[in-house]
Amino acid sequence: MIHPTAIVSPHAKIGAKTEIGPYCVIEANVTLGERCKLHSHVVIHGNSKIGKENEFFPFAAIGIKSQDLKYSGEPTALVIGDRNVFRENTTVHRGTEEGSPTQIGSDNLCLAYAHIAHDCHVGNNVILSNNGTLAGHVHVADYAIISGLTAVHQFCKVGAHSITGGISKIVQDIPPFTIVDGNPSTVRGINQVGLQRRGFSDEDIRALRTAYKKLFLKKESNLTKAIKTLDPAVANNEKVCQLLTFIENSKRGVIR
Repeated sequence: MIHPTAIVSPHAKIGAKTEIGPYCVIEANVTLGERCKLHSHVVIHGNSKIGKENEFFPFAAIGIKSQDLKYSGEPTALVIGDRNVFRENTTVHRGTEEGSPTQIGSDNLCLAYAHIAHDCHVGNNVILSNNGTLAGHVHVADYAIISGLTAVHQFCKVGAHSITGGISKIVQDIPPFTIVDGNPSTVRGINQVGLQRRGFSDEDIRALRTAYKKLFLKKESNLTKAIKTLDPAVANNEKVCQLLTFIENSKRGVIR
């Protein structure tokens, strides 16, 4: 179903039962999967490969060329999974270099005016709230929530099951399972309510809370030394191991 006012390139690939509303523009080299819905005034540039059952609200601009000053016209790409929602005025940019696409997984919700810049990797079940902004090369893991007006600096990583407070400034990596808030941001605690809603066991949550107290409450201590003081029963917990691995692999350092 394509509205007569929509402009769709004959070189675009449109999946079955996809609806393209009034005044949408679909350029060449765009692939839209089955049962997508574009309400109106949506612009999708190539090279964008988009899965099935994605929904785009008015004035979403998807697959626009990178704003990176290094970009010099290479045929870069955007890859989007399934069942994502992009609300009004959402912007998503392609990668900067050929072979390094911007990637968005499945079941994500991007609210109005959210921005995903070049070379970002967004996992699954992520919520990017109103005016949430990801600079270039940001990685967001599964089930993270970026609250309204939060700005994430380039090359930062956002850990799984974490949440930011509104109007937060993120300049280092956000540890998984935590709540981060402020300007400058600090870790405020374990995201206990979110973890409970997602079925984490009481044992895992207790272990994460114990690790949090050791690693983040004693800010004067060296983080590497603090990790060594963890009780083995806590340090060997699966979720705590994920937290420690994230910290050890961080290149920008983690918010404390």
